[in-house]
Amino acid sequence: MAQKCEYSRSALARGAKVNLETIRFFEKIGLMPNPPRTEAGYRIYSEDHLKRLKFIRRTKDLGFKNKEVSSLLDMVDGAGACEDVKNVALAHAGAIADKIADLSKMKVALENMAGDCRGGNTPNCAIIDQLFDV
Repeated sequence: MAQKCEYSRSALARGAKVNLETIRFFEKIGLMPNPPRTEAGYRIYSEDHLKRLKFIRRTKDLGFKNKEVSSLLDMVDGAGACEDVKNVALAHAGAIADKIADLSKMKVALENMAGDCRGGNTPNCAIIDQLFDV
């Protein structure tokens, strides 16, 4: 006979490696369902809650926004197909590629500004001057 796993909020947080406020926030915005309560009013979470919270944490680690996570969870809950999940993942990968390109441009701009700077103890700084010349 399988043992029923029940978790308190703090045990759930430890199991998913998140803090308590994260769980509260995910419940508030609807990513985590409201758990049932004991007769004394304590929240009790199941193994399914833990799996869902780990899924959310992993998607957030990959940079998905809450709306994208919600969309993926809808698909997990049966409102989509693997092709839909693939499309969400590819769109997110494209957004990451765009961010990488932007960060590369920023890096080059900062390196160019630093290249114009002579350093030293002078109060005049080429980097500061360039930042004012927008």
